[in-house]
Amino acid sequence: MRKPMNKLFLLVVAAALVLTSFVTSSMPVYAEELDIDAESAILVDAETGKVLYAKDPDAALPPASMTKIMTEYLVWEAVENGDISWDTTTQISDYAYEVSSNIDSSGIGLTQQQDYTVEELYAAMAINSDNGTTIALAELIAGSESEFVEMMNEKGEELGLPEFKFVNSTGLDNESLGDNYPEGTSPNDTNLLSARSSAILAAALVNDYPEALEISSIPNKEFDDETIENWNFMLDHDSVNLEQYYYEGVDGLKTGHTELAGYAFTGTAERDGKRLITVVMKTPSIEKRFEETAKLLDYGFDEFETQELFPAGYQEEDEETVPVARGKEKEVNVGINEGIHVPVKSGEEELYHLEYTVDEERLNDDGELEAPVEADEVIGTVTVVYDGEEEDFGYISDEVSEESYDLVAMDDVEQSNWFMLTLQSIGDFFVNMFQGAFNWVKGLFS
Repeated sequence: MRKPMNKLFLLVVAAALVLTSFVTSSMPVYAEELDIDAESAILVDAETGKVLYAKDPDAALPPASMTKIMTEYLVWEAVENGDISWDTTTQISDYAYEVSSNIDSSGIGLTQQQDYTVEELYAAMAINSDNGTTIALAELIAGSESEFVEMMNEKGEELGLPEFKFVNSTGLDNESLGDNYPEGTSPNDTNLLSARSSAILAAALVNDYPEALEISSIPNKEFDDETIENWNFMLDHDSVNLEQYYYEGVDGLKTGHTELAGYAFTGTAERDGKRLITVVMKTPSIEKRFEETAKLLDYGFDEFETQELFPAGYQEEDEETVPVARGKEKEVNVGINEGIHVPVKSGEEELYHLEYTVDEERLNDDGELEAPVEADEVIGTVTVVYDGEEEDFGYISDEVSEESYDLVAMDDVEQSNWFMLTLQSIGDFFVNMFQGAFNWVKGLFS
């Protein structure tokens, strides 16, 4: 039986942290007081995609092992598509074996000529951040890590990540891979993600494959006659050395550290049915990445509540109708046919209004809808606008957000029959003729 090197090392690190850090304050932290000790950070409501706080969220930085969130997503997708199953077995290549043997890079020491299931490899990757198991999964799914990297970048485009570059499956710097760096990349390459991109990726994993949290929330697990430990200290490790970092509701997601990346963490927590996603990048220490995450989570849970700001049937004042041409009525009531729910900061419930945008393709040259119009027919979009003084960070992306809603007609407007349309045309003719004559006479005396 191998010595539990990871567990021993983890306990040594934890003990050192006890001597060098302080218990995170349980006092609520407010926006004007938030001072996140990270180069980049973001806090997102997972359900709506609303950004509750951001600090330089679009800076592309090395994510280190947070890269594995993309690898995890592609494993779940491959299982869902039937390409592999959790019981599928594979053996360890020389490359994966060499990386896994390096205890300086979360290596747990895999054995060659031994069958490992996808479930076993995934657990070691998601819990202990093992790099060898990550490479083994990449090779199993795509045939080689090089081809897997292509899949990673294609999925990044598909998910709408704004700033990203994947050069390997693990998050290690390519220079640490020796001659094994993937084809199409350079030996000096490193993965890049912004905090926003990492949050979008995390939201995709959490929302598309929530079962992933059942694994990322495991503090420790037996693997190949060894106990592997989770580097997420905010879980309940049942250890006095780590209890100061425990945060109720945290169930993921992925830590990261390299010399180039510093200490990073993509976290997620759920309380009372509300899930938040946090990212901190390039924090100065192990303890700081968890302390700063706790600040963000406190702010999100204490200060924001998802509320129905506008109920179904709501109509914005002074914009209740849109003109209709060739109809039995000259206008139609418009509004929303479903309630709009938004994470709102305490005391700011009244600082929002709706902005309507009618689809121009639905309007004639005079800016009118053409009859007939049916109730609940979508005629445009509605956007929620914040009128407060604090910075509005908007939504995480177009793909994830619920910023726009349907603007619908609230009544039926039938088309007038030919007789009424004829009378209307005659009436319009005389009105226009009279108006023209009036303007001509008025011009004589001006």
